[in-house]
Amino acid sequence: MNRIDLKFAELKAEGKNALIPFITAGDPTLDHTLDIILELEKSGADIVELGVPYSDPLADGPIIQESSGRALRGAVNVLDVIELARKARSAGSELPFILFTYFNPLLRIGLDRVFKLMSENEISGAIIPDLPMEEDSEAKQLAEQYGIHLIPLVAPTSKNRVQQIVSRASGFIYCVSSLGVTGVRSEFHTGIDEFLASVKAATELPIAIGFGIQSREQVERFEKTCDAIVVGSAIVRRIGEREDRLNDESTKQEALSEIGDFIRELKGTSFQPQH
Repeated sequence: MNRIDLKFAELKAEGKNALIPFITAGDPTLDHTLDIILELEKSGADIVELGVPYSDPLADGPIIQESSGRALRGAVNVLDVIELARKARSAGSELPFILFTYFNPLLRIGLDRVFKLMSENEISGAIIPDLPMEEDSEAKQLAEQYGIHLIPLVAPTSKNRVQQIVSRASGFIYCVSSLGVTGVRSEFHTGIDEFLASVKAATELPIAIGFGIQSREQVERFEKTCDAIVVGSAIVRRIGEREDRLNDESTKQEALSEIGDFIRELKGTSFQPQH
């Protein structure tokens, strides 16, 4: 069974929501990203999106664009990120991993090869934000063949297409909280609650919300209506701010712990002992 399905089933039985951090793989280096993955898991993350750095993003705001720039200095590519998932698994991680990538890098490598490698290296899902539903048939077929969830993004502007999109989805539905690109926000799209209700009414799959969430207060805002909360830019920014300390062995563990503290804060477990 796919790890994403197992995780959502486990959390549903416990009456809990999933917290899904997004990180840019290779920022500041792939070795650091491995350490960050293990810290996120220890701190209570439920699923992790591994962002493949990309020079011409469609959905990424300035914070994630800058992190991609840092990762691209190390020439990190899709195959490196898939290999990173394998290393995380070898290091003991049980987290479900989602590959977040744009379509062109997959096309250049070959879709069949990429999905096969994802399956072999226990990546449970893929998000391809620039691949429209009308053109995803080959990717969807391969994802199903290899047991990987192809997870769609649904925006408030998609209201006339919601039923169509979710009827083809698997894993969960990623609902975009705001118009535009990723980035921390204090306010969300007007009518967001109605939008989420319409998506929930159209599918039995879990729904997640992301784009702009940066605080425990905002997590609480959506916990009753969503099954999962995705936090990206707020975590990526904290990693970027700690680049020098992550690169210094004498301060690396402290910097990692601070990233973990943010995850605990988002989950509302800041003052609970971690086992």
